[in-house]
Amino acid sequence: MKESTLQVKMDSDVLRRAESLYSSMGTSLTEALRLFTLKSVEVNGIPYAMFAPARKNGQRLGIAKGKFKVPDDIDVYNDEIEQMFYGGGEE
Repeated sequence: MKESTLQVKMDSDVLRRAESLYSSMGTSLTEALRLFTLKSVEVNGIPYAMFAPARKNGQRLGIAKGKFKVPDDIDVYNDEIEQMFYGGGEE
């Protein structure tokens, strides 16, 4: 296997914190980046869910870019969900 070198620029504090994190896990930032890249190729994308930062109310939206509203109470939709599964209230 032919190997290549990758250079990445990042904030020094982030680099220090990441190196400390992976060191505490018994590995290195280099190995973590290698694993991330292998998994990205395996799943043909970013290998984890991406979220927008938490809003002030604590709700987070995924990559849907605000197209979906996160309800305060999901039980409100129980009848609608039952209708989708059982249709017309039939069991």
